[in-house]
Amino acid sequence: MRKVYYLLLAVLLGCISCEWQLKSFDDQDVTVVVDRYDRVQSLYLTTGDFSALQQMNTVYPQQTRTLIEDVLRIGKVNDQQINTIFLRFYQDSTLQTLISDSEQQYANMDDINQQLTEAFSYLKDQIPNLEVPNVYAQIGSLDQSVIVGNGAIGICLDKYLGEDYPLYHREDYGYSAEQRQMMTRRYITPDCVGFFLLSLYPMPMDRPLSQKERDTHIGKIQWVVNQAMGEDVFRSAFTKKVADYMKRNKNLGVDQLLRNNDYADFH
Repeated sequence: MRKVYYLLLAVLLGCISCEWQLKSFDDQDVTVVVDRYDRVQSLYLTTGDFSALQQMNTVYPQQTRTLIEDVLRIGKVNDQQINTIFLRFYQDSTLQTLISDSEQQYANMDDINQQLTEAFSYLKDQIPNLEVPNVYAQIGSLDQSVIVGNGAIGICLDKYLGEDYPLYHREDYGYSAEQRQMMTRRYITPDCVGFFLLSLYPMPMDRPLSQKERDTHIGKIQWVVNQAMGEDVFRSAFTKKVADYMKRNKNLGVDQLLRNNDYADFH
């Protein structure tokens, strides 16, 4: 038993001394479970089930408004004909394929729930008074990846079907190889965390920013995402500069880092 104890102690000390530190979430009360709005949406759009439409409008009014007005941009949710327009919009064969493939690939999202729980537990521990957002899944039309607003994050599953997904390779969609590499399940949680942080810590609007300043701001966001994920998901020259900066400023917290808009400090 003593040998096991010393072995565990050595592992802990080794991890603390490296760049990544063990994350302990036992004291956190954060649990993030993706709300499967996409399933109700899919039922209505593939069968025309009126009860599914009622559920979209009564149980998920904000999600439905966001989908129709902000993601698809096909009208206002209170327009008299919007339900018909919405249903007809998704009768396109390509969109029907997206619905089917999204529901098949994401029949189970337990791994995403775990990642989101751990990532937002880290953020809540690091950022004072952080309100953990509600997270839900939806199926868009290949326009958006993640939508953030009104205390919620909407994941567009159709943008995370894998870099080899045939539709992503069609010339009329114009996705580059670099873009397709990020259209995978692996990037759902990093994208959710990144866009959420960007909504809390937007780029300064009080002055024009150079491209280097913009890249540094995104580098800070991505560095924090890496910490929340416990791995280097993003590896740009700017995340490296932020990592070096944080090594020189070990007492600086995440909130202070993201509020610091003196980008000269990072060069």
